Amino acid sequence: MPVKRTNHKGRRLREGESQRKNLLYQYRYTDENGKRCTVYASDLKELREKEAAIQKDREDGIRFSGGQITVTELVERYIDLKQGVRYNTKVGYRYVLNLLKKEEFGRTRIRDIHVSDAKRWMLKLHRDGKGYSTLTSVRGVIKPAFQMAYEEDMIRRNPFDFKLADVVSNDSEKRIALTPEQQDTWMGFIREDKTYKKYYDEFVVLLGTGMRVSEFCGLTKKDLDFKRRRIRVDHQLVRERGGKYYIEKTKTVSGCRYIPMTPEVYQSLNNILKNRRKVRTETIVDGYSSFILIDQREHPKVALHIENEMRWALKKYRKLHPDKLLPKITPHVFRHTFCTNMAAAGMDAKTLQYLMGHADIGVTLNVYTHATYDLAERQMAKILNFEPSASNAKVKEGTRAKRKKLG
Repeated sequence: MPVKRTNHKGRRLREGESQRKNLLYQYRYTDENGKRCTVYASDLKELREKEAAIQKDREDGIRFSGGQITVTELVERYIDLKQGVRYNTKVGYRYVLNLLKKEEFGRTRIRDIHVSDAKRWMLKLHRDGKGYSTLTSVRGVIKPAFQMAYEEDMIRRNPFDFKLADVVSNDSEKRIALTPEQQDTWMGFIREDKTYKKYYDEFVVLLGTGMRVSEFCGLTKKDLDFKRRRIRVDHQLVRERGGKYYIEKTKTVSGCRYIPMTPEVYQSLNNILKNRRKVRTETIVDGYSSFILIDQREHPKVALHIENEMRWALKKYRKLHPDKLLPKITPHVFRHTFCTNMAAAGMDAKTLQYLMGHADIGVTLNVYTHATYDLAERQMAKILNFEPSASNAKVKEGTRAKRKKLG
């Protein structure tokens, strides 16, 4: 007959329960995989609560052993299943993993993570200096990892299933399209500046086509059809941190498209080819060669080159014109601006979606177009046939004069 176990006060213990010499209670059981597991508690009431939770998990079909893995282990498992992702996505995965390995949160068992714990961790990262956009990226990896755990019955619910904006204020800098006046000011400065005028044609093409900067860098001579005056976009050029170049498909299937050359874009593309330095050996990347943009080392330019050109030029502009402020200018701001310009000119949404290479028209309408009062007034004036305000007309006339001066 088996011996009945009791605690130090003589209270009978249940099967699997025992009390150690240091008076700590423990409960031992075998999980669904045949593995022996143990949970501990400082008193019998707490131990019984843990036993009840384990029993409920079993009744509900929750895989307790799976819930024992840490957050870091879960994310590693999730990432291992993501094959064929883009380079930038891989970089994002590594960032999140490295962050988790430094955080106590990453060493916590997933079954012990509640919604409040996830929210507190987001707040902690924000206090540590992580911006809203960074938190969005981190949550973008961890949330689907926990969703995988939920779908595999490791946990009862996804603790990251909440709106980040309800926890942390959105302090990220929004991309704002340049106004016509700002476009004229910026392009006029670039055209006349002795240092940065060599990049003028690159900026004209980006502003006049709305291409992603990596698509622009990936253009080869074969992608330019000067006879039909159109640009073929069906790939991107990427360079890893280690210096390796490779070709990626466009961001979505819809990214494969043809973009018409405006007269300004046509002329600037001709200028780029005319001024392109002669190279001893053309770089070949995954079968692509004769890239139209070449750096000083005779290698194809990548996004970072053009981002730096804009950043350095803007720094000089602000130093020379502290009283005439311009917003942050990046290749992506040019893309926003192109989309907004086309929408303001009356281009229908589906055509604009095609030119932008968006898979979802909602992105075209809700993210890349920026309405203003002046734009709304001009649109209403055109539809309802009335004259816009004097101030608006004056601004419009001034813009025309500046463009005429720039040629």
